Amino acid sequence: MRVLIVDDEPVARQVLRQELELAHDVQIVGEAENGAAALSLIPAVKPDLVFLDLEMPAMNGFEMLHHLEASPAPVIVIVTAYNQHAIRAFEAGAIDYLLKPVSQRRLSQTLERVRKLARSPAEVLERIGQLQALAPAKPESAQIRKVVGKLGEEYFLLDIEEVLAFQADGDLTWILTAKQKYLASQNLKAAEERLKNTSFQRIHRNALVNVNHIRKMSMLTSQRWLMTLANGQEFVVSKRQAHNVRPFLKW
Repeated sequence: MRVLIVDDEPVARQVLRQELELAHDVQIVGEAENGAAALSLIPAVKPDLVFLDLEMPAMNGFEMLHHLEASPAPVIVIVTAYNQHAIRAFEAGAIDYLLKPVSQRRLSQTLERVRKLARSPAEVLERIGQLQALAPAKPESAQIRKVVGKLGEEYFLLDIEEVLAFQADGDLTWILTAKQKYLASQNLKAAEERLKNTSFQRIHRNALVNVNHIRKMSMLTSQRWLMTLANGQEFVVSKRQAHNVRPFLKW
């Protein structure tokens, strides 16, 4: 397990390093004193796991996560002296939250959780996307910013605004962007639930569309429409779901 330690306090990094070196399957591949330094290191050392402090100068932990685009993505474990961040971090999707000083017993529990999670790259990306939604926003105003898509054998963290639509095809659900088509990590119903109160609207039992990317609406019948998105993709708006798009036709 390749590990990167991110903390502005040299003593804190040293203590955590010494505890981690007692684990048989851990290799420390780097240390960084702030988020900006960590972002530069991650593509080079390719860690499986990042122990991340939150309160750091120059760029704090949540700000670093906001800019993280590594592929494959590392598992994130928050390590801090401030317990007021615990609820925020867990709600956001951190695999674990450690208070300084970290005991060997508690660290062993965390490493075991990481080993299990590391077998699922899609879930790792989902959790990072949830963490990114909190930077720099506060929890109560946090919004969905990222979704996970699979292309071939690779997983990608996509900005939600670049997604034009989710489309169900049998047991599969696809994420459509202007240039690419990705396999979604969730079915259409789960995506709709997660994207409530956003710009996504159900227009058909098989389609969830980002209304910000609608370019044309053509009437087929009095209650059915042909919707064209920015990339030229066309969808038929079902009679049952027509009420979801009527508000956008008033302009």
